[in-house]
Amino acid sequence: MSFPLAIAFNGNLPTDADAVIVITGNVEDLGQAELNEIVAPALAIDARIKQKASLLFAENLPGKRLIVAPTGPLTRDYDDVRRIFEAAKSAITEAKAAGVTQPVLQLASIADDARYTQALEVAFLGMCQALWQPLEAREYHGESIEPVKQVFLAGASEEQVKQLNAIAAGQYAARDLCGTEPERMAPPKFADYCVELLKDSVVDVEVIDSIDTINTDYPMLATVARASYAVERHHPRVVKMTYEPEGSVERTLLFVGKGLVYDTGGADLKVGGFMAGMSRDKGGAASVAGFMKAVADYQPKGVKVIAYLAVVRNSIGSDCFVPDEIITCREGLRVRIGNTDAEGRLAMGDLLSEVKDLAKNEVNPELFTVATLTGHAARAVGPYSAFVENGPARAANVSRQIADLGDLWADAAEVNRSRREDYDFVQPRTLADDVLSSNNAPSAVTARGHQFPMAFLALVGGLDKHGLDSEQPLPYVHMDIAGSGVEGGDWQHGKPTAATVASLFARYCL
Repeated sequence: MSFPLAIAFNGNLPTDADAVIVITGNVEDLGQAELNEIVAPALAIDARIKQKASLLFAENLPGKRLIVAPTGPLTRDYDDVRRIFEAAKSAITEAKAAGVTQPVLQLASIADDARYTQALEVAFLGMCQALWQPLEAREYHGESIEPVKQVFLAGASEEQVKQLNAIAAGQYAARDLCGTEPERMAPPKFADYCVELLKDSVVDVEVIDSIDTINTDYPMLATVARASYAVERHHPRVVKMTYEPEGSVERTLLFVGKGLVYDTGGADLKVGGFMAGMSRDKGGAASVAGFMKAVADYQPKGVKVIAYLAVVRNSIGSDCFVPDEIITCREGLRVRIGNTDAEGRLAMGDLLSEVKDLAKNEVNPELFTVATLTGHAARAVGPYSAFVENGPARAANVSRQIADLGDLWADAAEVNRSRREDYDFVQPRTLADDVLSSNNAPSAVTARGHQFPMAFLALVGGLDKHGLDSEQPLPYVHMDIAGSGVEGGDWQHGKPTAATVASLFARYCL
């Protein structure tokens, strides 16, 4: 992995730096007289310096280069730290084009506001987002296509850069896993990447590759995978990862990630060009694996993490599953298939049932599903992650705490709650079945199209028996990252964002 390392420094500029990058809320005040003197002549003749990242000649700076990147307004009610994230992306793109490989990163004239307490960290992570190139591109062109090797952070502490490098490593892995084409990252290769990623780390990794085991233990995942069985390189995998901290455990996090390495839609085939980009339908599992990498590198105290990834291809073929089939899930419920393109909830459901059983014996458990699940999430909340929580999670303020930290780390989310209409929506229509997986219309035109799948997951995961009125309430949050998982909502070409990695790390590891 070749993401740029964050390096802390205080005092004099590092001798091996080759540029200074200043992210600023005011290009007329860069915080140092020397820098203001450099930018003043350029400001006098070029108004664009206030509008976009600009490279200026600077005789006495490392590399003789100063890059100034304005953030735009920061004080309005609706401004947030993503302005700094975006300015940093622009700045490092300009620096890379100029041949910079070891820049200094500084902030200047950033509003004294609680929204920007992590501004330096966010700027660095924005640079990492801009610099990442797809795994296949690196394998073909070589690592030289990612030339920036380190970034010196002015005023950062050693602890800050340790945290940042852990997050950056996790996000880098998540982008690799999400953004790689469906043959290069077919289920066996996805599992291999996870094994290699966490090799010799404090995270234990187990891969289930036996079709017999998957058929027996995870019947809904097996149903999704059925058409892929004809092609050995497309066979499904279940990846299990566990982190045990040193010392006592104060909290246990249990994740299930949706890893659809390719989603054709199955028998309900995606037509009219809507299949393009569905190699990114593994973004939820990718983000969970990325979070585990960040945990492995940072080794937080007091928190245990268990993660299960459902890695599968929803293929089309003579043995594909079809609407109206009834499948008996791990919890014993008879699941009627409403739409084969609503496969992610099926792939995750039995794994959620298993981690629910684990959670009963863990310390202060919190459960999560992470998935690029519905077009409705993207339609409803745009570029934000959509968190849908059950009663115990709502009572414990689980989603709100993650989302509030996400606002500080440029990993924003909207919080929703699960309601009775969601459970009504998936109720059986006949005595032949117990629960309906989906309706047969696109989620984007279905009322509460990203909320009702959480009710389905709660039922097939057995979490409906662990609500606030139960003897053992279990907090559960479903995280739909269909709108936040790639830049600009462009699933075919947009860079993966590693959504939820930073906010989860900020909430549970810092």
